[in-house]
Amino acid sequence: MKIHSMLADDRDFENVWDELLWRGLVHVSTDRHALRTLLANPPVVFYCGFDPTAPSLHLGHLVQLLLLRRLQLAGHRPLALVGGSTGLIGDPRPTAERTLNTRETVEEWVGRLRTQVERYLSFEGDNAARIVNNLDWTAPLSAIDFLREIGKHYRVGTMLKKDAVAARLNSDEGISYTEFSYQILQGMDFLELYRQYDCVLQTGGSDQWGNLTSGTDLIRRAEGVSAHAIGTPLITNSDGTKFGKSEGNAIWLDADMCSPYAFYQFWLNSDDADVVDRLKVFTFLTRAEIEEYAAQVESEPFRRAAQKRLALEVTALVHGSRATQSVIDASDALFGDGELVDVDAKTLASALRAIPNALLPVGTSVVHALMATGLVSSVSEARRAIAQGGVSLDGVRVNREDTPVLGSLPGSVSVLKRGRRTLAGVFTIALAV
Repeated sequence: MKIHSMLADDRDFENVWDELLWRGLVHVSTDRHALRTLLANPPVVFYCGFDPTAPSLHLGHLVQLLLLRRLQLAGHRPLALVGGSTGLIGDPRPTAERTLNTRETVEEWVGRLRTQVERYLSFEGDNAARIVNNLDWTAPLSAIDFLREIGKHYRVGTMLKKDAVAARLNSDEGISYTEFSYQILQGMDFLELYRQYDCVLQTGGSDQWGNLTSGTDLIRRAEGVSAHAIGTPLITNSDGTKFGKSEGNAIWLDADMCSPYAFYQFWLNSDDADVVDRLKVFTFLTRAEIEEYAAQVESEPFRRAAQKRLALEVTALVHGSRATQSVIDASDALFGDGELVDVDAKTLASALRAIPNALLPVGTSVVHALMATGLVSSVSEARRAIAQGGVSLDGVRVNREDTPVLGSLPGSVSVLKRGRRTLAGVFTIALAV
């Protein structure tokens, strides 16, 4: 299956705004009519901010990165802001104060996030993207200048009504002035980008709406002009489950924090109720293609064609075609007809970590390996499974109870299989002589 190019919007839409609406990317926004007109006319400058509160971006950020890309493909000019100053503070969480990271840590994470952001935008042509750091204009600003030039435009009553602030005020933890001031800093970013680059649109998650409108309100008060904001929906499962580091189930974009195999499996395991919406948000497939997959979900859900295409597209987008093919080869080898010895060691190891596994000495008998990995509950059950011909080791049927597990696959691992679909991995270690 060919991986779809991310270099084109769907030309069936008259206006990129119409495409954003169809893809479900607009949960809340400023004036919709004005936005449609704005995006249909000569190119505008727009931005999205990414705070370095972790060493990697995650699935929620990917929504924004692809939105930036869609708008850039429509001719508009993106600014990607990596928050060197706001990352030192952090926006308010619903329940508790953030632990502040050191300046050195934040600086390191700024560099890592910048590298990730660069993968999704074009830095060439008339509408070349630009990456900016809000520390550049925040660091030189004195507290007095901040209060005189920015603070005077804010009304405390309005700030207290912001959802994140109100939730914390009503909690036992309360809220510090540090986190309370975050909305002012984000508003100041929008104002600064308007003044420097004539930026008139900001995008972000709908849970950031209070911070987004902080900027539009500040520009109106300070400059007397209208600016715009788009809040995208939060990504959840059909049952309402969220994804993100605050929920403890973030899907990271960094391969060391979420392997390409685990990333691919996440998308492959999408529920039928979620997969079409995810195709709209996370791929550049056309409306016609997505509607065809939607029909297949209805008529032949057992084929999981939509899930396979979703996993293919998004994994290739984030990790590249080569890594994606390695993941598919590993899946085929584990659950299909592929050869395990042909899978590279790193991909195979990440695949085995996603299934039951055990760390065992080289030469452990297959009976004990079956028990250690949980494929059987007793020695007698293991012996019975072997006698019935239902156990294989590294793709070869096991006939003897004393067959040793040698870690003969790339990376010194082995794969145990009981029946056709029940698998476990063994990571082998050599015992000291």
